[in-house]
Amino acid sequence: MARVTVEDCVDKVENRFELVMLAAQRARKIGSGAPLTIARDNDKNPVVALREIAEETVETANLKEELVRSHQRMVAYEEEEETIDLMDGEEEWESIAAQNARAGRYSDDIVDDDEDYDDDEDGSLEDLAGGNPEDE
Repeated sequence: MARVTVEDCVDKVENRFELVMLAAQRARKIGSGAPLTIARDNDKNPVVALREIAEETVETANLKEELVRSHQRMVAYEEEEETIDLMDGEEEWESIAAQNARAGRYSDDIVDDDEDYDDDEDGSLEDLAGGNPEDE
């Protein structure tokens, strides 16, 4: 009996793979308690689903939408504008930075004068570390 219903359904859903997917989706819905649109006639859920598709008592567009939703991993939702909580002192820091920017203390025009920097003025690493231990 299922073979006849598959042949009847091909007129309604051209792609056999899509037909199988839609019938399986409807069979799962029937198994989870969805009301039947035709008499069961002692048939199992997949056969009933195929018969419903063949007799066009269920809308295939709705089945397609349910099928897509059931396979989605992430549900689309509208994003609300998120408010970010500031850490303690962050508002104060932003106001200080804004004041300094207005006063011109921090600008993007800071230039490194490599010519004025002399490595010898600071001394060697040994001098900075407290001298050469061999000298003692």
